[in-house]
Amino acid sequence: MRHRFVFLGWAIAAVFAVAVLIGGSPWSAHGAEIPARQLFGHKAKAAALQAGAIGSYAKGCLAGGAMLPVNGPAWQAMRLSRNRNWGHPRLVTLVQRLARESQELDGWPGLLVGDLAQPRGGPMLTGHRSHQIGLDADIWLMPMPKRTLSRAEREKISAISMIKNPFSINEKHWKPGHVTLIRRAASYPEVARIFIHPAIKQALCKSDQAGSWLRKVRPWWGHHYHFHIRLKCPMGSPGCANQDPPPSGTGCGKPLEDWFARFRKPKPKKPVKPKPRRQLRMADLPQACRAVLAAADADTGVVLTAAPAERSAVKPAAMPPPMPKPQTAHSASPPPVPAKKPPVKASVGAPLPSAKPKPVARGARRVAPARTNPAPNLPWLNGLATPGPPLPTPKPR
Repeated sequence: MRHRFVFLGWAIAAVFAVAVLIGGSPWSAHGAEIPARQLFGHKAKAAALQAGAIGSYAKGCLAGGAMLPVNGPAWQAMRLSRNRNWGHPRLVTLVQRLARESQELDGWPGLLVGDLAQPRGGPMLTGHRSHQIGLDADIWLMPMPKRTLSRAEREKISAISMIKNPFSINEKHWKPGHVTLIRRAASYPEVARIFIHPAIKQALCKSDQAGSWLRKVRPWWGHHYHFHIRLKCPMGSPGCANQDPPPSGTGCGKPLEDWFARFRKPKPKKPVKPKPRRQLRMADLPQACRAVLAAADADTGVVLTAAPAERSAVKPAAMPPPMPKPQTAHSASPPPVPAKKPPVKASVGAPLPSAKPKPVARGARRVAPARTNPAPNLPWLNGLATPGPPLPTPKPR
């Protein structure tokens, strides 16, 4: 019996060797290479490798990915069944920072976070063509509720569209706080682009906070439920390919009109059936992605909550200045007004020594200290000023 198993093993090895010699691949099955999305989409944990973004945003993978905690003091991850709350550590840190600073400084209730990337990046089983190297994140435009959503709710709740039609926003849902949130996201230097629907981009261009930060905000199809943050290639990722910088200017005016012209084109009477998209294979991805796929699972436990006391040592980024008012042809252009830096909270020093508790008489009842409600005042729905940088005075209609 033992000789039979030995013979069978040698036979399998011979077949594998012949397949390689004739141009086969260990990633293939029945002579056809398995789509890369099937290989990466079924990896449940990150690769036990040094963190690195490999390849381009729509053709690459992620080494040493970090997981965004499902719940945090200022965010909640959505669609947990997809297992896409992974990303490069720089991305995970930025999402947490945006959530915390937008809540503490701008009065935003908190972020509902959509897809980041799979544990090892790569092509996804469904949906996005990008999000492959752990540097893309989708942030819902619907604010986080005051309570913790259940797992079932995170699967069923739908994001709210912010547009009434392809040319205008829905003022019932669009609030001044949305402008401040996107502006803060664009203020971070590591952010390369933010994708949003053209109608929302137009609303940003018309807002009182419009300024040079709008260069990073690019119109794109379908982004009226969420906005898409894309980071630049981080240090320590030599195989990462940056996207070309955005064109100069704010992107308002004619670039937006070109987008709206596409929406105005009459639809063909007989719709053309789109060709099926070609699925990426391992041969299409960088060679290093094979090592990422074959690496052992990282010893990363599932973190359900993040401690509210955890704070980043990075100071809040200065918000970019709003766009100056247009001058007449005979007036001199005044120098740009520098942006006001948000007030920096004093750092907490060493705790004072607590007084010794007084002895309690035997038989006396101990009274627990009263708990305070840490929920901040969040008047974002009315567009009122909140602690931190004050919102500008709205223009008279």
